[in-house]
Amino acid sequence: MARAPTTTDAFNAVAEPRRRQILDILIGGERSVTDLVDLLGLAQPQVSKHLRVLREVGLVDARDDGRQRLYRLNGHALKPIHDWVTKYEQTWSERFEQLDAVLEELKNEEE
Repeated sequence: MARAPTTTDAFNAVAEPRRRQILDILIGGERSVTDLVDLLGLAQPQVSKHLRVLREVGLVDARDDGRQRLYRLNGHALKPIHDWVTKYEQTWSERFEQLDAVLEELKNEEE
């Protein structure tokens, strides 16, 4: 089965590790392409390509500030990912609670 284009939705866009790194950096606030290039250690064309994908799916916004273009995270566009992960959070929490109970039992048995 063919893979969906990376520009169709947030899930496909964040499948690429470098784009997730860009999002992680933008959590701290607006950054220029130059800042992102320096922080990621990538060439400017690569960073621009990733930013284009992120913009197309709405995960980042850009604004011009003089001669620079500043990029910022658009958290609302991450909501579908958040909603999907939230479904699993309850299951993970329940399993960790069960594990805690088993570990507590083993600890009591040793004493």
